[in-house]
Amino acid sequence: MKMLKRLDEWLIAILLAAMTLLTFLQVVMRYVFNSGFTWAVELTGVLFAFMIFIGISYGVRVGAHIGVDALVRLFPPLPRRIVSIVAVLLSLIYAGLVIFGSTLYVLKMKSAGIELDDLPVQIWMVRAILPIGFILLAIRFLPVLYNLLTGKSDQLHLADEIEEALKLKSREGE
Repeated sequence: MKMLKRLDEWLIAILLAAMTLLTFLQVVMRYVFNSGFTWAVELTGVLFAFMIFIGISYGVRVGAHIGVDALVRLFPPLPRRIVSIVAVLLSLIYAGLVIFGSTLYVLKMKSAGIELDDLPVQIWMVRAILPIGFILLAIRFLPVLYNLLTGKSDQLHLADEIEEALKLKSREGE
């Protein structure tokens, strides 16, 4: 279970490493050997898209998304919890709409049978990350909603830019 919990971190790290290595190889091939891979830019874009959509759900898990919650933090616990529940429900509705729409889009791309420009891969296989990424996002919001409904939490946990900046500043002074 612990490995499954960290799977998104490993996937993000592997995708970032692959993008970096591919870009480095492309630069070496281009400037040292006056050659290159015609498909490198397209593959890097695909890897980047996968990293983004996996990273969205990861951000929910670790509370790394930035939110405007200065007003909400001033509320007492019960209203803060209610506002947070509404925010999570709206996020789940949004994710559901994107899952539905992007699934229709992917199915249309599959029936069209179009391939990427530089890689022999059908577009629907790459674009499938859209509904998959938002399914992962919805899955990550469910425990957040559960914790809010059961009272284990009274607010969404978002990145606190001010707190992070102060921590960084205090480390610089050491």
